[in-house]
Amino acid sequence: MTTPTLRFLADENCDFAVVRALRAAGHDVLAVSEEMTRSDDRQLIERACHDRRILLTEDKDFGWLVFA
Repeated sequence: MTTPTLRFLADENCDFAVVRALRAAGHDVLAVSEEMTRSDDRQLIERACHDRRILLTEDKDFGWLVFA
């Protein structure tokens, strides 16, 4: 039985060790820090939804945007 591949979007606040571990486990991880240095939280939420990715972050501001 194989583990399904999950799709993640890791924002720049996410510890890159998490990105490496998920990739090593065979998951599709797009790391924002590899594309840009500053990102907008709302745009990241929209991109994660559009691309059907799970958003990974350590930024507590996302909670307000998602639940408000």
